[in-house]
Amino acid sequence: MIEELKRKLSECEALIIGAGAGLSTSAGFVYDGARFEKYFADFEEKYGFQDMYSGGFYPYTTSNEKWAYWSRYIFINRYCDAPKPVYDNLLKIVDGKNYFVITTNVDHCFQKAGFDKTRLFYTQGDYGLFQCSLPCHKKTYDNEKIITSMLERQENMRIPDDLIPHCPVCGREMTTNLRADDSFVEDDGWNKAAERYVKFLEANYDRKTLFLDLGTGMNTPGIIKFPFWRMTREWPDAFYACINLGEAFVPERAGISDKAICINNDIGEVLEELI
Repeated sequence: MIEELKRKLSECEALIIGAGAGLSTSAGFVYDGARFEKYFADFEEKYGFQDMYSGGFYPYTTSNEKWAYWSRYIFINRYCDAPKPVYDNLLKIVDGKNYFVITTNVDHCFQKAGFDKTRLFYTQGDYGLFQCSLPCHKKTYDNEKIITSMLERQENMRIPDDLIPHCPVCGREMTTNLRADDSFVEDDGWNKAAERYVKFLEANYDRKTLFLDLGTGMNTPGIIKFPFWRMTREWPDAFYACINLGEAFVPERAGISDKAICINNDIGEVLEELI
């Protein structure tokens, strides 16, 4: 299968990458175990949760505690580089190709690795952005400076009152720009990226196209996986490849069994073989 994927990559005239959590997991962005213990042992001892996701949903009694947690979470998962060079290797593979990336990941790993930001569509938001929690307006705000201050000035798992972020328009407390409900802000940058993605699809409909599914699961299949299956079936010269440890599959009902390969292995290891 690796050789067939190599051939498809070399032959394709358009490469459309769909990236999910499995890609960042392969790159070392894991949210439990030793990595969790390294950064959140004090939170685990006090609050009892044992992974970063659970910590994000914990009902903290004060905003000081909540932002102490989230500032650490955002710093290590957005502003620190991934432990393994998986994204760097993927960039080597797409170098010189006519490609576009749509991703549900919010850790910004593509841009940190050097991917062209005009070829990226982050559908679910970005850890590096704040928005009004209402929201009262459709704008987002870079948060690196204030996140760094929260990290440096927190004590006993609390940040000072003056660092709690508030909306500059209505004064409400800010929140992260992550799609959780209908309060998610699709700002100007989000809409321009969505438009570029649609235009890329339209421009490459009749070309030899490879849909490369890297680590998407069944939490939000309507964003990447299901559309990739549909376009592979309907486009005249499209092929689908999925790499995902434990979740690489295409059901018969998708109707693309003769136009697909699934590689049930670690994404990073497969990319190294492709290189």
